[in-house]
Formats: sequence, structure tokens, C-alpha cells
Amino acid sequence: MSVLPNHFKRALAAQVPQIGLWSTLPDPYISEIVAGAGFDWMLLDTEHTPTEVPQMLRQLQAVTAAVPMDATRRTSAVVRPNWNDTVLIKRYLDIGAQSLLLPFVQNAAEAQAAVRATRYAPQGVRGMGGSVRASNFGRIRDYVKGAQEELCVLVQVETRDALDHLEEIAAVDGVDGVFIGPADLSASFGHPGEPNHPEVRSAIDDAIRCIRTKGKAPGILMLDETRARECLELGALFVAVAMDLQILARGAETAAARFASRRPMAADITY
Repeated sequence: MSVLPNHFKRALAAQVPQIGLWSTLPDPYISEIVAGAGFDWMLLDTEHTPTEVPQMLRQLQAVTAAVPMDATRRTSAVVRPNWNDTVLIKRYLDIGAQSLLLPFVQNAAEAQAAVRATRYAPQGVRGMGGSVRASNFGRIRDYVKGAQEELCVLVQVETRDALDHLEEIAAVDGVDGVFIGPADLSASFGHPGEPNHPEVRSAIDDAIRCIRTKGKAPGILMLDETRARECLELGALFVAVAMDLQILARGAETAAARFASRRPMAADITY
């Protein structure tokens, strides 16, 4: 038995654009539903959700169990730990995450630390976990030797300072892709809540081009369809175009609004 191939990592290396969904609803039932919808990848978030490691284990199991609409395409899970932390990285890798997005990477040294956290010694500092889920509980005999070839390391740049060091970050060996965080980036530029501000748009466009020139995969979350397509045209290779929470919230509001005229006002109801 060999290490499972990371189709997401291989697609990025082949420069095949991957369309994804951002998942912030921390429930394996939802993860399974979304994983069967037909996206190339889905982000399972822990930075801005109450998700902890045991919950993420169940979400990863749900993604694996999902039955895709298109039998030729399965959705790859990308896990975002809540910090670029060696211990957290080790725990998520041990439960079977093969692709990680590490937030708030500010310089090359922090990118190098992220890579080292995913490698066993002597290339890195990942602790030996024995018969963990990632090795199919010890059934993948060559896991320690072959694991890093199938691990995808994505680092997130989301401040003006990080963009100043973008070339060095993207040049780090072992970094497969660089994700641009538009929301935090807009705040860093002094335009909070305005990811489409001209100054922010220009910075994002330049960043996508820079990452591609370094031979790495640029990524972004962009719910504006027109802008998402623009980012893909510029060379972004992993783009999240939807969010499960937004789909649920806005869809529910739209459904309620369609019948709003037929619902009595609270003041008209006698209790």
C-alpha cells in the first residue's frame, strides 16, 4: 500500500485551475453534502470557526465518504489551521489532512517554518506519530519516506507587509501555492470591507502575477463571480468561488423574502 496521491497538489503543479468552495459550517454532515457537489476542492476552516482537531477528523472522514455528482471528479479537502503552528500542523497531518493553508505568513522565514513542520527529520521537525490515520494506521509501510511528496503546503499572505516580502515567500522550496486573503488585505490597505477597492484590486493582480512568475500556484477566495473569473484569467490556480455559510444564509433570506407580504406583522398578532 502506497501513500494516497494528492490530486489537488498534482493539478496545481500541472497548472490546471481548481475551483473550490469555502466551508465554515463545522459539521461533517454539511462537509459530506458539499463534497459531493462537484467542486475540485473545499476549504475546511478552523481559523474563523469553532472547529477543533477531533471535529476536523470527522469532517475529513465525511469528505472521503461523499458520493460526487460526477463520478470522475472527487473533491479534495484543504484544511486551514488557526495559526502557522508546528504542533497544530502535526496534529492535522496525523489525522489525514494532505493539503494545508497556513494563515498570516509574513515573510520567508515563516514560510520555511510552515514547510519544515510538514517534513520529518532531517528535512523538518514533524514528530513521528506511529500508526496514525494518515498512514492508514500503519498499513502504509513507506508513509514516513513518501508522505511529503503528497503533502501540499499553501501559505496565506494577507497584509501589506506580507506583499512586500511576496517574492521571497513564493521562492521558498516546499511551498506549493500562495493564497491571497482579500478581506484582511483590504483592511491592511486602509479599506476594510472593500476587497474591490481599486488599490486592493491592483495589489491582488500584481500578487497573482508575481506568484506565477515564481512558479507557484496563486489562490484566492472571491465570491464576486466576475472578479473570480478575472483572477482566473490573470493566472490564479485555486479559486474559491462560494461559501457554504453564505449559500445557506442568503438562500434562506431570499426564500423568506418571497413570502414576506403574506406574513402578518408582530403587532397584528394577538397573543
